[in-house]
Amino acid sequence: MEICQTSLPFTVWAHPATARLPGVQPAPLEEWLWVDEAYAAQMARRARLIAERPEDVIAQGSGTEDALAELLATVLAALPALGFSVAADQVTCPDGRVVPLDRSDILHTLGHILQQDLCVHQKPDGAEEHHLTAAVLCFPASWRLAEKIGRPLSQVHTPVDVYDDRMAQRVQRMFDAMPTDRLLWRGNALLYADPELHQPRSADHRRRPPGGRDRVWMRSERQVLRKLPRTGAVVFAIHTFVLPVEALSADQQASLAASEIGKNVLA
Repeated sequence: MEICQTSLPFTVWAHPATARLPGVQPAPLEEWLWVDEAYAAQMARRARLIAERPEDVIAQGSGTEDALAELLATVLAALPALGFSVAADQVTCPDGRVVPLDRSDILHTLGHILQQDLCVHQKPDGAEEHHLTAAVLCFPASWRLAEKIGRPLSQVHTPVDVYDDRMAQRVQRMFDAMPTDRLLWRGNALLYADPELHQPRSADHRRRPPGGRDRVWMRSERQVLRKLPRTGAVVFAIHTFVLPVEALSADQQASLAASEIGKNVLA
């Protein structure tokens, strides 16, 4: 299924500060959530996945109720600036859908409102790392929520080769020191042979990169970290962009072909 944006608003592979890991940059709170031209189509895909495969795309551990309540309140406060209409018991979305506010099933509700996937991380008492405790993840890029829920950050990122002990410690320090009055964001860029948004894949089954006569698709995630001030939970919001590489700008295509990401695929 092709659900694509018409352009990619950032070029993380072309700039040293964003190309290297973790490549995190600060941003103001008002840039937390985005709505783009693929909103309606992506939301229709999300609604179908939540209806047909809820056990694959939603997971919630124990002790997450307060964090999710704070997350919902924070999202609702941000929505009017993005073209949503928020009432006491429902949200009217930019595509005209009306979503009831079910505070007993917050992840289900947010999954029908936001284009972003949301992963909630909390640090249990006495733990050295934050753990993935709750998520609505409709558009995984080659990982499975069921394999990662409840795990610490270092295990969530397995089997990413460059996520070694040193990187894990660096990321954990970043989570611990993260301010609540601004965001941290990063982007990634992957080349796929398939534009499908929902691509779960076990850690034991690596993704096959495009090659030969495959049509090549750019899949890029804008990943935003926000720490909630009351509960201290860290929310990882993922906005997924998919578009054929020929839809990238001329400068983006040229820099991609010369990058580590594209040089063996686009030559």
